[in-house]
Amino acid sequence: MLKCLAVLIVFCSAIPSFAQNESLLIGPGDTLHVQVYDTPEMDQHPRVTDSGNIPLAFVGNVHVSGLSPSAAAQAIEEALKTKNVMKHPQVTVSVDTYATQSVSVMGEVRTPGAYPITTPLSVIDVLARAGGITPAGDRNITIARLTTGKKLTYYLSNKSDVALDQKILVYPGDTIVVPKAALVYILGDVNRPGGYVMDNNEAQLSVLQMLAKAGGTPPTAVPSHARLIRKNPDGTYQDLPLPLSKMQKGKKPDMALLPNDIVYVPFSYFRSFVTATPGIVAAATGAAVYQF
Repeated sequence: MLKCLAVLIVFCSAIPSFAQNESLLIGPGDTLHVQVYDTPEMDQHPRVTDSGNIPLAFVGNVHVSGLSPSAAAQAIEEALKTKNVMKHPQVTVSVDTYATQSVSVMGEVRTPGAYPITTPLSVIDVLARAGGITPAGDRNITIARLTTGKKLTYYLSNKSDVALDQKILVYPGDTIVVPKAALVYILGDVNRPGGYVMDNNEAQLSVLQMLAKAGGTPPTAVPSHARLIRKNPDGTYQDLPLPLSKMQKGKKPDMALLPNDIVYVPFSYFRSFVTATPGIVAAATGAAVYQF
């Protein structure tokens, strides 16, 4: 008997916490239904103002924005006791209508826009409604909370078990922004020149990894004369020699690339011709973008 009673007490004490975690938070514009046990004259349907308050008869303004319905009920009970309206009030709060029943998805998704939701959803579920991330999308996603104004970062891993284990939820009124992923470029005498998205879990590419994505170099290429064009913080460019041939032979270590780096592999018939840096940079801006 004592064991059953102990289990019941633990279960009951867990209910408020569970309810608070599962409830949608109240926001400006929502219409609430406030009921006070055994006091029908206190039955009210206030609307949450832009400042997050609800005007209640006999009490005045009570701040409820950002609270769950159960927490809002407790705030109203405290207000009734503080105003000496009731000594032991029992209040219940429910949401008649949510004013913010949509989540906005912006940036590099296939169909950006506002999507109606009435319950918390995982980030993956919301992105799926927007058609998923485009090939140019970064996997570091920003979530802006409506109720708190806080910004969270969610990383959409390429590993399915990691992505599905994420506990971050998206609530009505939140905004998701998917920025553009960083690009690196390989131009000149390679089989598939263009820009490549840094879309792996490390969000980086090395020289040899990008060369492999570009299909390698044909016999006409001169990898020993390869160059690395790197943008400086002031907007100017560095034109650096790149020992690509020695990297391919294992005589030099592979090298990590930075966002917007350009690797240029010259053609054999350009052996004595120096291609100017501005021309290479201009070619990169119009290059095709690939994702693998």
